[in-house]
Amino acid sequence: MTRTSTGVRRLAATLYAYAFLTDLVLLYPVYALLFADTGLSVGQISSLFVIWALAGIVLEVPSGAWADATSRRQLLCLAPLCTAAGFALWTFAPSYPAFAVGFVLWGAGGALASGALEALVYDELDHLGAASRYARTIGRARTAGTVGVLGSILLAGPVLGLGGYPAVGAGSVAACLLAAAVAARFPEHRRPAAGAEEPGWWPGLRAGIVEVRGDRAVRAAVLLVAAVTAVWGALDEYTPLLARDTGVALTTVPLLLLLVTVGQIAGGLLAPAGQRLRTPGYALLLAGSALALAGGALLRRPIGFLLVAVAFCGLQLASVLADARLQARINGPGRATVTSLAGMATDLTIIVVYAGFGLVATVAGNGVAFAFAVAAVPYLLVAVTLATRVAGGRTSPEPVPDPTPPVRTDG
Repeated sequence: MTRTSTGVRRLAATLYAYAFLTDLVLLYPVYALLFADTGLSVGQISSLFVIWALAGIVLEVPSGAWADATSRRQLLCLAPLCTAAGFALWTFAPSYPAFAVGFVLWGAGGALASGALEALVYDELDHLGAASRYARTIGRARTAGTVGVLGSILLAGPVLGLGGYPAVGAGSVAACLLAAAVAARFPEHRRPAAGAEEPGWWPGLRAGIVEVRGDRAVRAAVLLVAAVTAVWGALDEYTPLLARDTGVALTTVPLLLLLVTVGQIAGGLLAPAGQRLRTPGYALLLAGSALALAGGALLRRPIGFLLVAVAFCGLQLASVLADARLQARINGPGRATVTSLAGMATDLTIIVVYAGFGLVATVAGNGVAFAFAVAAVPYLLVAVTLATRVAGGRTSPEPVPDPTPPVRTDG
């Protein structure tokens, strides 16, 4: 076994375990119930979600610059510890102030890992001469995270029955602590340019922002990540409502959601095949996913969730490929900063989607299903834009890097 294959296997195994554990949060399916049972009103619960979103947005880019200026591995260790502290507050001191501080800590944990994780994985693969494996590796990592969410859904009920909210909270804290321990196993070989030192926090932040502003290819890749990832990421929160509107019994709703989860898992696993798509094929992937999403929602029958699952499969794949293209286009020292800018753009877009979805669902007679169909339109617009730019010769036909670049021979 070569040094490259051994290094890639070690990195991948650590990454998959980290992704699984950070999403194996037993509180996921029941934290809204915890808030309500503590006595919070719907308005108070909604305000907590706003605090969570704002914390992530405010901390996203500064944490990315910090990751470029210091050890990314250390930040990946710190991120689940912040989240664990938040969950501990929820578990042992349940109250509105504790929930608010907990969401700030959770948002901080997410911001610390966002940007740092993708940057570390890409740079380590590049160090091993295997940067072409990034899409495959990060796609499987997202699959591992989805499996973690699925595990939390399956375990939350039994654990809640055995020990109530304290047991669920303790299990969530334990998963975060295990994730921090796993993060300590990440390899890290930072390779500054010859004669250069690692940038400080402020210079690193400026370098990342300058690269996004000054490099049109990087800026386009950042916007593509936000456009592709945000819409379906926001829609995921509404799939239970869509399932209920099909007329099935409440106990059948989780089975329909399981179909969507399986679709997301398949999308992550298809990343190696997706790397071979040229831009017209990528545009077709987006268009086909949009049509499947709209058609499945408008059927308003359980069978329609097969199409929704197909759509989420395609959109998960499209998100992984957009991320891979962004990483391949970053040339400066601010990789984590640029990736965090893409994350911030995604978060801001998600908030817009939340607001738009609520407005459309309220105004339209067909409610949730019609809002899902409307949400598919941006994907059609992105697909048309990409196809038009290729036809006009204004962009490269490749949506992701060449899967077989020359192997590095230096160190």
